Amino acid sequence: MAPSALPFLADGPVPHALSSTEIGSLVASFVRAGERALAAGFRAIEIHAAHGYLLHEFLSPLSNERDDAYGGSFANRTRFLREVVSAVRTVWPERLPLFVRISASDWVEGGWTIDDSVALARDLGPLGVDLVDCSSGGIVPDLRIPIAPGYQVPFAAKVRAEGGIATGAVGMITEPEQAEGILRDGEADLIIIARQLLRDPYWPLHAALALGVDVHWPDQYRRAKPEPASSGRLS
Repeated sequence: MAPSALPFLADGPVPHALSSTEIGSLVASFVRAGERALAAGFRAIEIHAAHGYLLHEFLSPLSNERDDAYGGSFANRTRFLREVVSAVRTVWPERLPLFVRISASDWVEGGWTIDDSVALARDLGPLGVDLVDCSSGGIVPDLRIPIAPGYQVPFAAKVRAEGGIATGAVGMITEPEQAEGILRDGEADLIIIARQLLRDPYWPLHAALALGVDVHWPDQYRRAKPEPASSGRLS
């Protein structure tokens, strides 16, 4: 399923273009997912609207060719996501954070842009979103993205500065000093780390040591805890 019957690959399967009724059913499904997360004891949730997943497909003009209330204008293309956020907030308590992950740029001419992301952030804040997690890409194959350490941080910085909302920075953030610098410089409010934690599941403990911060270690690991390298603190 997709907003429009456009295959991701030229020779790939053609998705079913969702009807308005089906979109409404999916909004209800997001609500039920929020209810399950709350019942399971989660203390934060993130709505995934990035990387070519369904909500991102509605946002991007590259994948959304609809001519109804969910296509065409910026307001129409963002409608599905805004409806999901508003509906989920009816069951997700105000005291618990609600994040939204976006692809801040499609990296393609005619696609979703960082300016679109800033405008979206301004809409999401009043609906109850606490933080926008700024990734990028994923709507088309074979992109040429200038990947380097911290290459997506400028997206988080711009959305934070102009969108009036807290942001998370992602993408090749692997060193403690690098992560601390992003926070210290006000480029983001949160560092979101994935692959580096797969490589080193104890990265937060090692980062604290490298930055000279004495944090709690689980009882099972205390005998392996070194002394902090220097004095300091995390942002």
